[in-house]
Amino acid sequence: MIKQDLIQRVVERTGLPRIKAESAVDAVFEAMKGALTKSDRIELRGFGVFTVKPRKTGVGRNPRTGAEVSINPGKAVRFKPGRDLQLKD
Repeated sequence: MIKQDLIQRVVERTGLPRIKAESAVDAVFEAMKGALTKSDRIELRGFGVFTVKPRKTGVGRNPRTGAEVSINPGKAVRFKPGRDLQLKD
């Protein structure tokens, strides 16, 4: 599913005009980006939790030359699915 599919589903379920549905989806994404940028936790009940975790310094290899390359520490977004979203075999 891509962003346009999500917008189309909002249009179908709410009856909103496409422009307003697109604005609503964009507003949700911008709010989520802002929260994650500030390292806030986003909890969507029944869906899951987005958190920002620190990433350690590491050593990798250049696949072409085999030379060692240091990987700088950073942050990564993690998602933990809610109970209702976890897939069953």
